[in-house]
Amino acid sequence: MSDHVISIIALALVFTIATFTSVHMGALAIVAAFLVGSLFVGQTSDDIFGGFPGDLFVVLVGVTFLFAIAKNNGTVDWLVHASTRAVRGRIALIPWAMFLVTAVLTAVGAVVPAAVAIIAPIGMGFAARYRINPVLLGLFIINGASAGGFSPISIFGSITNGVVERNGLPGNPTLLFVSSFLFNVLLSLVVFFMFGGRSLIGRRAGAPGDLPQDGAEPTGPPPHGDGVPDTHPSGGTPVPAGVGTGPKGGTATLRSPAPVTPLPDPVADEARLDRVKVLTLLGLLSLVVGALFFDLNVGLLSLTVTVVLSLLSPASAKGAVDRCAWSTVLLVCGIVTFVSMMERIGTIDWLGESVAGIGAPLIGALLICFIGSVVSAFASTTGILGALIPLAVPFLLAGEVGAVGMVIALAISSSVVDSSPVSTSGALVTANAPEGRRDEVFKRLMVWGMSMAAVAPPVTWLLFVVPGWL
Repeated sequence: MSDHVISIIALALVFTIATFTSVHMGALAIVAAFLVGSLFVGQTSDDIFGGFPGDLFVVLVGVTFLFAIAKNNGTVDWLVHASTRAVRGRIALIPWAMFLVTAVLTAVGAVVPAAVAIIAPIGMGFAARYRINPVLLGLFIINGASAGGFSPISIFGSITNGVVERNGLPGNPTLLFVSSFLFNVLLSLVVFFMFGGRSLIGRRAGAPGDLPQDGAEPTGPPPHGDGVPDTHPSGGTPVPAGVGTGPKGGTATLRSPAPVTPLPDPVADEARLDRVKVLTLLGLLSLVVGALFFDLNVGLLSLTVTVVLSLLSPASAKGAVDRCAWSTVLLVCGIVTFVSMMERIGTIDWLGESVAGIGAPLIGALLICFIGSVVSAFASTTGILGALIPLAVPFLLAGEVGAVGMVIALAISSSVVDSSPVSTSGALVTANAPEGRRDEVFKRLMVWGMSMAAVAPPVTWLLFVVPGWL
């Protein structure tokens, strides 16, 4: 058995074992690189460590560290509540507010599952309160996370653009972000009308016949006789609250109504915009400007912002290091380390030449998109992006398929299936759905996620690969 076949089998085992067991995929990938490299392909420890992506490590740590500080000091909560207040009671706009908030969070560096974990409980609360289909809101939140996930300073975007740059492929980070964002907007428009969005149009929170659910109190005036001043039956002067007419014209003391404790309103609980939040927002803005307009390294710049914020507000940084996405860091770095070993022994070139040898480059491109979509529905999208783009490199270097279009198609195909309930994002939405509807949400998300695995590859292939303009 050749070294190439052994390394491919090992990579397949990494994804399979991590999918069906509790073993961490990143740790498993590093162990696989050590075993395959040492026992089968003659790699030294220095060779294996040489494939560790130090630049990507700094990016992942930097942006998640910054996001942890923003969560600590309330900036994330402020962004969430400010966005939901903007809908001004228009229930049909609530899903779109959830979409935009989640997109902003992932676009500035939040890990996709972390952003979904923050917004899903809020979104499911709105679903129960205003009788919105939880599947609709859940898909909007997941699509929003994917929409922002490919910005040049995001986790997905950093991984994808880093792999493209390291392999000498032509790239267009801005076009990747815009294409993914618009694709998810259109996808959410389909979701809106498929899952009851039409019935939300024209409804307003607090309108007659559209009162909050789950025991929430009406927002209109209290009904007759609720302890407010009333009119005497004979038309005389008002009777004070707590006093009524007795059976023979006398007076009788009325029982005071029990005090009503209003339900917490996630919109009304908006945090105050203080000095620390303003500084954090300026830090996030400087990260965007520095990365997009001055081509500064995202990881180094984000760490710089975190250090400045830590000095100006030590309370914001308390515990933030522990809240970095270390699991994601290990996952990505482990997969990239193993794939780097495959590159060194020539497996990636061999695979690319095999795909190119099909004789139909467009069919090969479609096949790669299908692989990314199906595997990502059951495994980590972050890990898939780090593994499949290098797999396509030799195929793309042949020049018969546009590299930019292929990367965009592969990125979108691998990310829109996150709605599957067996993926982290889909599972978070299912877990936060109203208890009586969790089974329904699980089934609907499973059908939708598998549909995306079948539909997204040919659609993105037709849009971005076949025309040959990218």
